[in-house]
Amino acid sequence: MSDSGNTVLGILAGTAIGAALGILFAPDKGANTRQKISDEALLAKQKISETAVDFKDQVISTATSQKQSLDEQMDSIVMSASHKADDVISTMERKLKDLKEKNKRLQKTS
Repeated sequence: MSDSGNTVLGILAGTAIGAALGILFAPDKGANTRQKISDEALLAKQKISETAVDFKDQVISTATSQKQSLDEQMDSIVMSASHKADDVISTMERKLKDLKEKNKRLQKTS
């Protein structure tokens, strides 16, 4: 998990704990206190769910971007290797042609 994800999770956890402690120590009837705790727990759950969805979306976006970048790099490497292979083949064909011509001359002189 990234630092920003850990920070957000820490803030949310601290907020939920602080709210729960504030409610527990506030003078109120037991039923009211339980209802407030329930409401705060539900709110914290919703915030955590939203944060998880945002974090998931960030991860998916980053992964998609990295995959696209990797695909582009691979295409570039393959294209470069293909051009270099063509250059090597052309050079070898010229050398072979030169060798054949030299061989013909040697056979005529023998």
